[in-house]
Amino acid sequence: MSTCESRTIWWDDGLWLIDQTKLPGELVPVRILSVKQLVNAIRALQIRGAPALGAAGAYGIALAADLSSATSAQDLILELETAAQMLKGSRPTAINLSWGVDRAVRSAANGETAEEVREAALREAEEIAEEDIRINRALGRNGAKLLEDGDSVLTHCNAGRLACVGWGTALGVIRSAAEAGKRIHVYACETRPLYQGSRLTAWELAQDGIEVTLICDSMSGSLMRKGMIDKAIVGADRITKDAVFNKIGTYNHAVLARFHRIPFYVAAPLSTFDPKHQEEEITVEERDPEEICTFGGTRLAPEGIDVYNPAFDATPLELVTGLITEKGVFRPPLMPPI
Repeated sequence: MSTCESRTIWWDDGLWLIDQTKLPGELVPVRILSVKQLVNAIRALQIRGAPALGAAGAYGIALAADLSSATSAQDLILELETAAQMLKGSRPTAINLSWGVDRAVRSAANGETAEEVREAALREAEEIAEEDIRINRALGRNGAKLLEDGDSVLTHCNAGRLACVGWGTALGVIRSAAEAGKRIHVYACETRPLYQGSRLTAWELAQDGIEVTLICDSMSGSLMRKGMIDKAIVGADRITKDAVFNKIGTYNHAVLARFHRIPFYVAAPLSTFDPKHQEEEITVEERDPEEICTFGGTRLAPEGIDVYNPAFDATPLELVTGLITEKGVFRPPLMPPI
């Protein structure tokens, strides 16, 4: 299996990532040649998903160090701090991005020479990437215990290996259950307006041979009422003291699941938890109105119409049945130790 078939982002004499905007049509690896290019790739969702952004942030610091001509550790660290601000500003809601950036900068700052700074930055980025796969495997095993043979599971957006370095969070749970011999049927919401569910989640599950049915976002309540959904599992971009931030539309599914008495789980590594903040303190990214107004070059709305396009919504923890982590499953208001 080639690197691009097993990892979303990796270092091979430079930084590479899968261009997720090309899927499901093509699996295309892209070489990242500058921090600015990486920032643009993050904003354009060529790479996305909280854990993957954590690795991307760390690799961005390693890339900045690798490209720098600075000859002293002090000068190089100053350059890395500038790169860190650029990277962290590219997507403000997902906490893993700043977590990965800060972790790589801290490690690099221990270097006494410019070369030691470069080596430390790359070493930390590689460790974050390897760690991500180990963590998701553990998370998957913990979550798989919650699924029964024959379950039909609803998921929203993409929380698979494409949203991580590998394996996945919500889809990692489903993968682990399938690996354990359980038959799982996934209902994947399309995830408007950029269709991460239809383009990425359905593609991943089809690649794995896991039964998947694609549905419109607005169909979940109807399927729940008909008894077609046993459980719901989603990922997260940030989990505060009182809410889960995930792709817009997640809150709707959580409310519907509560009404229909269906367990609603959130799968996320501890690096996605933000115990210092509450929902009202978090900036929710708002994206280009054209994502809603056009599709494939075809205009879907009148020119100049007012558009509201937040990338995420917040689901109160009281609607969450369990938080699936690498350290176990926690039932709100109980939170994992950070």
